[in-house]
Amino acid sequence: MRLPSDTHAYPAHWEADVVLRDGGTAQIRPITPDDAGRLVSFYERVSDESKYYRFFAPYPRLSDRDVHRFTHHDYVDRVGLAATIGDEFIATVRYDRIDGGGLPATGPADEAEVAFLVQDAHQGRGVASALLEHIAAVARERGIRRFAAEVLPANTKMIKVFTDAGYTQKRSFEDGVVRLEFDLEPTDRSLAVMRAREQRAEARSVHRLLAPGSVAVIGAGRAPGGVGRAVLRNLLDDGFAGPLYAVNRAFPQGQERLDPEGVPAHRSIREIDGPVDLAVVAVPAGQVPSVVADCGEHGVQGLVVVSAGYAESGPEGRDRQRELVRQARTYGMRVIGPNAFGIINTADGVRLNASLSPRLPAPGRLGLFTQSGAIGIALLSGLDRRGAGIAGVSTFISAGNRADLSGNDLLQYWYDDPRTDVALMYLESIGNPRKFTRLAKRTAQVKPVVVVKGARHSGSAPTGHAVPATGIPDATVSALLRQAGVIRVGTITELVDVGLLLSAQPLPEGPRVAILGNSDSLGLLTYDACLTDGLRPLPPRDLTTAATPDDFRHALAEVLTD
Repeated sequence: MRLPSDTHAYPAHWEADVVLRDGGTAQIRPITPDDAGRLVSFYERVSDESKYYRFFAPYPRLSDRDVHRFTHHDYVDRVGLAATIGDEFIATVRYDRIDGGGLPATGPADEAEVAFLVQDAHQGRGVASALLEHIAAVARERGIRRFAAEVLPANTKMIKVFTDAGYTQKRSFEDGVVRLEFDLEPTDRSLAVMRAREQRAEARSVHRLLAPGSVAVIGAGRAPGGVGRAVLRNLLDDGFAGPLYAVNRAFPQGQERLDPEGVPAHRSIREIDGPVDLAVVAVPAGQVPSVVADCGEHGVQGLVVVSAGYAESGPEGRDRQRELVRQARTYGMRVIGPNAFGIINTADGVRLNASLSPRLPAPGRLGLFTQSGAIGIALLSGLDRRGAGIAGVSTFISAGNRADLSGNDLLQYWYDDPRTDVALMYLESIGNPRKFTRLAKRTAQVKPVVVVKGARHSGSAPTGHAVPATGIPDATVSALLRQAGVIRVGTITELVDVGLLLSAQPLPEGPRVAILGNSDSLGLLTYDACLTDGLRPLPPRDLTTAATPDDFRHALAEVLTD
């Protein structure tokens, strides 16, 4: 990358993907001299009013000197970041280090002036708030401890961005301009603001996937059979509430319907006259890039990639997987998969079965997340077999290789989802243990979180998953989950059992416990365990090994009437 000679090396670690307030995504990265054309194009799309707010005067176009100044940074005293979607800027932020008199300075001066510009079409999506979080982190890294910003009083949106950030502030008004000064040291309030923004954005991004207005299955075969056709059949049979489309470039020219389903048929998603919110991608891995491009250009919000041939297949597939996520993010789309089993939402008015499960589970209060399709099948069948009439499912996601959307995203969604009372998770790996612990602890305070952690050798990672092996010993994982308030179980059967118990069993009113059994020894062990956990057990009642089912029935009836 071409850089001016007076700069530090390009800080690649400042690049980040972010989820915005409406659930879409953008990339934040440093601005370079190669962005001159992008900056000019971005500025041309900004309204005259926004330009006035930025420069305090009519400023219809950037001069060559402006373009050079806004694209050439030393990444220490002058830094510019851009939020991008695809190859286009949607917002920029920059800081310039200043001294006590407001003049350009170098270290050890620890104050900088900061300014934003957000394209009008993207205002209200939380772009400026995300940029502020990132430019503040960059500034702290470069020894800057305080930001100053001058804002016109009429620019209420930008004033709100600064005041809502949660930093300690000082405000003054002089010569018709509001001057805001704030320390960049994180406070409890600024951290709370950041995490609340993160939760809302990530939850919204999951909601967009689970409650789409319309779905296209790309790779629906011309004849019955095959993965794409199975997903399409499941969506139809289970009564998905919105428009459905079948897409396959091999459909004959002029074919309008896919028989016998009667679903509108198209050779490309670009041919669909109307929005598509979710695309299920079931084409060979080599064809996926062109499909993703078509989806992005059509405005699709999210992808469920059931196609295999990615990181689970070796180094070449791992590169293909990284490129899939990078390409999807350039269009603001989130990805479930690849190699995914699919997603389910049983809500009335949605009834989404975009999965390989042959039928929609009964609606209920259990949220399910699994990384393995086989485990997902076992979970759904176990609940169907043993939980019929007792407990059902609110939402289900089987994320496959988990290249993008993960269990952390589901915890953000379930935290305030009114349809989910219990979160059940099968995790083969924990990609970001610190964030998982924080989110699990918060969620477990409002609803139970039950986890079965796949047993793997220390330091190994599931084949195909897009996260590095953490190498955390199993005992440490258990302690981590326990401290977060998570209930850890050992098997899928136990996961189902605990889920059924928590979703159907009312909470006891107090700590009193009755113990019935036909073994004196087991009764005493149970009695001691209850005392250890602070409960108040009655002495065990031993019915002896001669007890019949009627003996148990009568004894239970007596206890339940106490």
